[in-house]
Amino acid sequence: MNLSNFLDWPKVVDKLPKLQSLTLSYCDLPIPILSSLSHINTSKSLSSVDLSGNHLTWSIFHWLSTCNTNLKSVDLSANKLSGSIPDIFGNLSSLLHLRLAYNSIEGQLPETFGQLCSLQSLDLSRNNLSGSIPDVFGNLSSLLDLSLTDNSVEGQLPKTIGQLCSLQSLFLSGNNHSGEFSEFIQVLFGCAGNSLRSVDLSGNQLTGRIPERIGVITEAHFSNLSKLQVLDLSSNSLTLNIRSDWLPPFQLSNIRLRSCKIGPYFPKWLRTSQNSFGELDLSDAGISDIIPSWFQDYSGSEVLNLSSNQLEGPIHSLPSGLVYVDLSSNKLSGRISFLCAGNRNLQLLDLSSNSFSGELPNCWKHLENLVILDLSHNAFSGKIPSSIGSLASLETMKLSKNNFEGELPSSLKNYTNLKVFDIGENRITGMIPEWIGISFLKLAILIFRSNQFSGSLPLELCHLKNIQLLDLSRNTFSGTIPQCLNNLTTLAQKGSSIPSIKHYRDFYILATTSLQNYEDDASFIWKGRMSDYKSTLDGEIPRQITDPIGLVSLNLSRNNLTGQMPPQIGKLQSLDFLDLSRNHIYGRIPTSLSQIYGLGVLDLSNNNLSGQIPIGTQLQSFDPSTYAENPQLCGLPLQKICPTGQEKQGPNN
Repeated sequence: MNLSNFLDWPKVVDKLPKLQSLTLSYCDLPIPILSSLSHINTSKSLSSVDLSGNHLTWSIFHWLSTCNTNLKSVDLSANKLSGSIPDIFGNLSSLLHLRLAYNSIEGQLPETFGQLCSLQSLDLSRNNLSGSIPDVFGNLSSLLDLSLTDNSVEGQLPKTIGQLCSLQSLFLSGNNHSGEFSEFIQVLFGCAGNSLRSVDLSGNQLTGRIPERIGVITEAHFSNLSKLQVLDLSSNSLTLNIRSDWLPPFQLSNIRLRSCKIGPYFPKWLRTSQNSFGELDLSDAGISDIIPSWFQDYSGSEVLNLSSNQLEGPIHSLPSGLVYVDLSSNKLSGRISFLCAGNRNLQLLDLSSNSFSGELPNCWKHLENLVILDLSHNAFSGKIPSSIGSLASLETMKLSKNNFEGELPSSLKNYTNLKVFDIGENRITGMIPEWIGISFLKLAILIFRSNQFSGSLPLELCHLKNIQLLDLSRNTFSGTIPQCLNNLTTLAQKGSSIPSIKHYRDFYILATTSLQNYEDDASFIWKGRMSDYKSTLDGEIPRQITDPIGLVSLNLSRNNLTGQMPPQIGKLQSLDFLDLSRNHIYGRIPTSLSQIYGLGVLDLSNNNLSGQIPIGTQLQSFDPSTYAENPQLCGLPLQKICPTGQEKQGPNN
């Protein structure tokens, strides 16, 4: 419900003397008027309050704390809490659950938390807390779950944490904890180790001393963690030196060891003790091996990330039931016929930057739930099979840097949810199909760079109102640029930015952490890299090209464009990169160009421009090569002095 105009809602609560549970989460609650705080006669029976996802400040907690001291559960996450945590929390001795996540809380953890002896769960994640964990946290003898994820908490764990014999989950990821990992584990070797089920220490500054034996992680560090189910040590500077015949005392469901040095061999202890896993992340782990055949026997697996290793050889099969598969940036080879085994649960498949080859299998119909497909940077060949058009849920399709040939199959028009389409650097032929602009109305990124497309650009491209990146360079197009480019309304909004898969996170929020963290990207011509266009567009630059004022990069180089630069080019205030080189553009440089103050890269060379470069602007700060091979151009930064009468021309002339 939207209660944004309901300023006196606490007064209604005050009139409910037997109320035990109050839940008004995500109701746009405003900061209430609490002028008569001392006269409030609130129910003493209120024990559970969930006011998460509103616009509340600390004042609401002062209201709660003066109501009664019988509160057992308080959730104020995702509000407007800022500054330090008030000491008044220490008065709530009956509190069992406290959640203040997703706010802007600063400062150190208060010592008064040590008075909450009945507390079972404490979630302070996604704030700006600093300092170290106080020793008094050892007083929280009933604590089961502690989350300080994504703050700036630092230092070692206090030894008193080891006294928390009931602790089941410890989430400290994304902080500044530092020092020896072995010292961290020594703390958990206390009685806390007997109950811990989930440990997340990822994204800190924990280290193991290398090459010294002391400090390197061995099997002994985990010997007391018999109930452990989730282990995340990712993104620290750790090395695991574990015997191949080790039998772990635990059965892990989620294993995340990204950027930990595990290799060179695939860890055999996964086979000897782990019957299944929900998530396995061994990315960037220094593994130079093959994917073992026994790996396919895992059941209940959902997330597999083995990217950024040196894995070699073919893939014969993978565990069934996977939702997320990322094997990118390895040395895997052969064909990908293993996809034909059938996995209707698969939503993300990233095989990019490997050495896979051959034609794509024609068995895509059973992958109807696939959302992200990345086969870029491989050696695939042949035509794109028509059955790949059956992926009706697809949002990202990247086939760039392969050897695909032939025309685009018409079955691709079924991709009505597509947002990213990249087939750059292949040998695709024919004209750009008109259905691109009819079916792909959600498209944000379209890259056809370096193919063999020909003919004129279809007017239907102007229907792509959500497009933010359009790269058609290095083809053999002919004809004029469509004048309807001003229909690209997203580009016409100042502040629009190149999208990444992050803005699709809402889709994955119900899946797994790995799906949320997957980031898409797009290679495109930017700031001089890959900047040689080989298309043969001709005619004048249409005036309408200045309408998309959110445009960040414009590259029309190496064409047969004629006429003058649009006088209104200064409207493109977001422009950072402009390359009009190697055309037949003539006339003066518009003075409005000098009004694009954020312009970082400019190339107007090899044209027929004339007159003086507008002075008194940043246009003089560019290298002279920016204006080279324009014989009639003069003025700084060129050495050619303008004829008398032109020297005094300023930016407003």
